[in-house]
Amino acid sequence: MTETHHGAHPRHALDEVIHAPVRFSIVATLAAADKAEFAFVRDTVEVSDSVLSRQVTTLEKAGYVAVTKGYVGKRPRTWLALTSAGRAAFAAHCQALRAIAGDGAGGA
Repeated sequence: MTETHHGAHPRHALDEVIHAPVRFSIVATLAAADKAEFAFVRDTVEVSDSVLSRQVTTLEKAGYVAVTKGYVGKRPRTWLALTSAGRAAFAAHCQALRAIAGDGAGGA
C-alpha cells in the first residue's frame, strides 16, 4: 500500500528534527534542567565535542535550543537550554512515541 496522505497514525506527529537518536538524547537531557553546560551534555549523551556541536546547530536552527556563551572565572563556557518551542516539540514528540508504543499494533 502506498501512502498518499497523512493519516491518523501517531507517527505523523513525530518531529523529524528531534527523532534522530543523538538529538533526541540531547533534547531529553536539556528537558530535565533550565540549562546545562556543553561538557555536561556531551558527557551525558556520550558523544564528541564535534558531534554535539553539529547536532546542537541543527536544534538551534530549528528554534529548539538556545546557546549562551560566557565565562566561569577566566574559563570560557557554553550553556545549552531548550527554548519554549523546544520543550513543546519534545513533549509532543514523546506523546507520539507513547501513542505508537501503546497503540502500535492497531488492534490487529
